Amino acid sequence: MILDRFSVVGKVAIVTGAGLGIGRGIAIGLAEAGADVALAARTESDLEEVAARVRSIGRRALVVPTDVTDAAACEHLVILTVEEFGRVDILVNNAGGAMPRAAMDTSEGFMARTFAFNVTAPLTLTKLAARRMVDTVGAGAVVNISSRSASMTQTMFVAYGAAKAALDRMTRNIAPELAPRVRVNAIDVGGVATRSLDIVLTDDTLRRQFLDGTPMGRPGEPEDIACAVLYLVSDASSWVTGKVFDVDGGTEAPAMTVTAPILTPTPGSPADS
Repeated sequence: MILDRFSVVGKVAIVTGAGLGIGRGIAIGLAEAGADVALAARTESDLEEVAARVRSIGRRALVVPTDVTDAAACEHLVILTVEEFGRVDILVNNAGGAMPRAAMDTSEGFMARTFAFNVTAPLTLTKLAARRMVDTVGAGAVVNISSRSASMTQTMFVAYGAAKAALDRMTRNIAPELAPRVRVNAIDVGGVATRSLDIVLTDDTLRRQFLDGTPMGRPGEPEDIACAVLYLVSDASSWVTGKVFDVDGGTEAPAMTVTAPILTPTPGSPADS
């Protein structure tokens, strides 16, 4: 049966950023499809809530508080997962993000931290998990949760957009190196109804602007992303690797913009007259 190819029964998944929002939705979705899940994020209390939900479904859950920008913590996460479950089949690099910041206010440090969180950390975990996937079960799948900011022009997102574009390119470049045993794909996510979008969805004017800019007429839900992840980590996509999928409600331009300050001459400079 074709639906059998979407099953992940008996498989083990690592999900980062699993405490809230999209990561939480992905972890619960994979558990509902049959996977046991190692849950990673910085806030243990959030992870414990998700673990309780996973266990209520009848699947096993492992809580591992993790700062993914710490390579040793990433290694610890993968080691504990294999010790607990005996294998690892799936990695979802969901942890990431950066606050909006004007380009002229973006420091080298902010840029470096944004790349460390959104690019270097997923690369580190992908390498660690891929080795254990091949050594324990012979194969596996990685999904990087990226953003439509990677391919859209957006003011105030110079660091975040550049980092997610790099994550997409990393996905494409690493995939042929890990094929055919480990498949690597990415999802460019649009506006999803999580805590980070609350400021938009709770303001009538901003919400209308957002919905008018989204062809599907609604924000995404974490489960929308979880469904795409399930496809990409299951045998249903066994001939798919090195691809970036847009899951964004049909948007081809930013549904909203954050206005950047206008660049003007410095007071007292020759051009300030």
